[in-house]
This record gives sequence, structure tokens and C-alpha cells, in this order.
Amino acid sequence: MDAETLDKLTITLNPAAQALLAGAIIVMMFAIALGLRPAHFAFLKTNRKLFLGGLAAQLIGLPAVTILVALILSPPPSIALGMIVVAACPGGNVSNFMTFASRGDTAYSVALTAGSSVIAALWTPVAILLWSSLYPPTAGLLDAIAFDRVAFVAQTTLMLAAPLAGGMFVAQYFPDIAERIRKPLALAGAAVLAWVIVDGVLDFWPLLVAGWALILVPVALHNASAFALGAGAGAGRLLGAGAAQRRSLTFEVGIQNAGLAVVLLLAQLKGLGGAAAIAAAWGVWHFFSGGAMIAFFRFLDRRKRTNP
Repeated sequence: MDAETLDKLTITLNPAAQALLAGAIIVMMFAIALGLRPAHFAFLKTNRKLFLGGLAAQLIGLPAVTILVALILSPPPSIALGMIVVAACPGGNVSNFMTFASRGDTAYSVALTAGSSVIAALWTPVAILLWSSLYPPTAGLLDAIAFDRVAFVAQTTLMLAAPLAGGMFVAQYFPDIAERIRKPLALAGAAVLAWVIVDGVLDFWPLLVAGWALILVPVALHNASAFALGAGAGAGRLLGAGAAQRRSLTFEVGIQNAGLAVVLLLAQLKGLGGAAAIAAAWGVWHFFSGGAMIAFFRFLDRRKRTNP
């Protein structure tokens, strides 16, 4: 598999599949909003610098680092586009679990996930176009496929913002109903997204095997750069965060909602195969890399206990 073949690969979805993927986005954003509470944004009052700085690291810092990684690696344009789409997506609940497992600051992690989810409804589609336009190969790729940028922003914002606003309304005025339906809806959305990723990996398996260097190397380096940006050597240190909060930032910046990225690429971005392959590979890879980070942090804790 060479770079030219990868760039020309596209995935065509029938209308039913497109509707299913759009529905998955809507259900997922609605379920996220049902769980949002004012307490999740308490860091705005108690430590505004840490809260806003953490969001900036994820929403602005990570896409900027992504462009830098693309400039260094010079991947095929579709691969670079996949990296940009992943970086522009918000984090997910997986980062909260990994923060908890690594003994990080779970409350801070949940606050950043809530904040990025709310902002992403308006920011993600704009960020995808903004950062893609700043990297000439991806800008040229979108021009080559006659991509309708205005329609993309309008449609994606509507799919993200409308269910988010609806879910926050239900959570505010009908909290009992929100609590009852939140988990079933979240599981349904997660099931669809898991199916999308697993099905994508299976569909892409021959491509992943044939073009592993074009796909796995950028994914691994991109993910490692994201972890480094959030960890003590990056944003966490600059923000003066404590050790537990630096661990939270590590996962909030390093674990992205790759499922949403796959859905956006398939449903809204012409099904570009190389980009979708990157997002699908990210969705699997970050579980292994995140698990390795958890093991590393737990190792550090054990060493501190034995060598105080």
C-alpha cells in the first residue's frame, strides 16, 4: 500500500448507514449533556487558570502540535487530515476512567471533559476547517474533493449543538428523567460508536496490514505527542498543576473521542479512507497506550512508597 493509493481510497455509505452514524452523534451528545451538572464547572471559580488552561491545551494546543507532527512526518494528506480531525474532537469518558485508575484528579478530569464537550459543539467543526487550512496538503485535499465547507460547519454544528442544548435543558428541569435515561442512552451511543470502530478496523484490516507504517507510526507518534503535551513536561507544568492534576491533563489531552472522529469522517467528510483508517486505529491504539500510561504512573507510586 503506497501513499497515493491510500489518499485515493474512499468509503461510500448508503443513506441508512449515514443516518445511523448521524443518529449516533446526536444520541452521544444528548447523553453527555444529561450528565452535566453545575458542580462539573466549579473549577471556573476555584481555579480558573487551571480549568481554562487545561481546555486550551486540549482544544488549541493539541491541534497545533498535530500540525507540527504532520510537518515533521510529511504523511499523505488523508493521513494528516485524520490526525487533525481526531485532535479537533473533544475527550471522552474514557479519559475519566484512566485518570481514576492512575490516581489522578478525577474531579478535574470530569470538569475538563464537561467543558470540552460543551465547547466542542461549536468549536469542533470550525477547528477541523481552521487547522486543515493551515496545513497545505490537507487544504489541497479538501479542495480536490470539492468539499462544501459551509455546509459541513452548519450540519456538524447542528448535530452537536442541538442535542447538547436539549440534554442540558432536560438535566436542568427534569433531573429525575435525565438520571433514568442517561445511562441507557450513553450505552446505546457507545455501542454504535464501538460498532463503527470495530467494523472500521475489520474493514480496514487488509489496509492496516499493508500500510501499517503509513498508519501506525503517525498514530503512535501523534498520541505520544498528545500525552507529552498534557503531562508534567507540557501544559501541566506550565499551569503549575499538582502531580494528580498533571495526570488528569495527560489523559484529557492524550485520549480523544476517536469514535466521533470516525463518524464525522464517514458521514461528513466524504469517507476518505486514509483519514478514517487513522481515526479507527487511534480508537484502538489509545486503549493500549493509555493502559501503558496507567501502569507507568502506578509504578511511580509504588517506587515512592518503597523509596520515600
